[in-house]
Amino acid sequence: MTDSKKLCCVSITLIVLLRLSIGWQFLYEGLWKINTLSTPTPWSAEGYLKNAQGPLRNTFRNMTGDPNDLDWLDKQKVADKWDDWSSRFAAHYQMDDKQQADLSKLLNGAADYRVELAALPEGVTIPKELAKAAKFDAKAKRLICPGDWRMLAKEREALLALAKVDEDAPEAQQKSVKAYRGAVLALYNRATDPKSMSLKDRLAVAIVGNNAATDPSVTERTFALFGNPPRDVKVYHEKIAEYDANLAKAKQQSAMHFPQEHLQKQWNELQQLRGKLVGPVKALEAELKVSAQKLLTGEQLARGPVRLPSTPVDRINQQTIWGLTILGVLLLVGLGSRFAAIGGAVMLTMFYLAMPPWPGVPEAPGPEHSFIVNKNFIEVMALLAIAALPTGQWFGLDRLCSKFCCRKKCCGGSGCSTAPTMVDVGKS
Repeated sequence: MTDSKKLCCVSITLIVLLRLSIGWQFLYEGLWKINTLSTPTPWSAEGYLKNAQGPLRNTFRNMTGDPNDLDWLDKQKVADKWDDWSSRFAAHYQMDDKQQADLSKLLNGAADYRVELAALPEGVTIPKELAKAAKFDAKAKRLICPGDWRMLAKEREALLALAKVDEDAPEAQQKSVKAYRGAVLALYNRATDPKSMSLKDRLAVAIVGNNAATDPSVTERTFALFGNPPRDVKVYHEKIAEYDANLAKAKQQSAMHFPQEHLQKQWNELQQLRGKLVGPVKALEAELKVSAQKLLTGEQLARGPVRLPSTPVDRINQQTIWGLTILGVLLLVGLGSRFAAIGGAVMLTMFYLAMPPWPGVPEAPGPEHSFIVNKNFIEVMALLAIAALPTGQWFGLDRLCSKFCCRKKCCGGSGCSTAPTMVDVGKS
């Protein structure tokens, strides 16, 4: 009889320690993730969800809103996103006119490029076909190239051909022609200087695919000037479709090892291609935000970060972070411990189903090797066991809450019965 009492006391102690251990793990994970939010690399569930496998693969991947990062490869969507951000940025920090002009130049480039030119040589008129490449403003005495129309080498040569140096011409005419030709060359160099490229210009270089067909003038100029051959986003689309088709076939042939191995290799290649295409665009966005911060004064920086519209991934991140933190606290203090244990089990079940170690499902990346049962599954079972037992009554605030409620219901606190504490079991 004594042995069974000792066994009961040990069992209660161990199950309470199990609850405390899981609670501490949850709390620490939540606090660590909160701490990363103030760093340049905040934690996000995006990568985990986008790499989801198993029957619910599409469900988890679609939670991110853009599972294949295709929005990052749409030039117009990225440009619109940057315009919206810059408007919010300028309004939040109450930027003055000069700061807003500098921000616009950073994002959109200069409105035009100009060089001094007193007058066009006698008899020279810039034809309509070259009017977009250069125009002469007689009042301002400037030769001008629009900022959104960078001069190509063939246009430069055509402009130079309008006025050739004639050694037999009067000196004044020769001087005028040389001044014009020098202005054309200076304008070309200024308009094609890589340092003058706006972020949207560089976006046109980094972005691929559909824009080459829908915006031929920009791509021709940008790529001709800066020597970066366009990469077709259609290839990426085709590889996504090919992988999805092979994934469906692999599910039907799950017993065969080779299709799974081949599928994993194909997935890795797809992710490498995605990184190669999307990485430069994300780097440009990061550069935009860093460069914009440098335009601010110390007083403006004190206003704190810009509030942006919440994205699907942002909401998932917040739910995960605060779910871990709150459930961790509840499990540690033993308050609503049964509900907290069930909530934790549900959360971990979602983690488990995102990458289940099931037959026919590609193995999750990392050092862990599991089959059906993994760490998440074991912890779910432990939490369900905790939920089935009154651990908060044995050691936690649940006991204090039940005593308080009992006193309110009963006269003088008599007649109440509560679950035994660890001390009660030891004494009995």
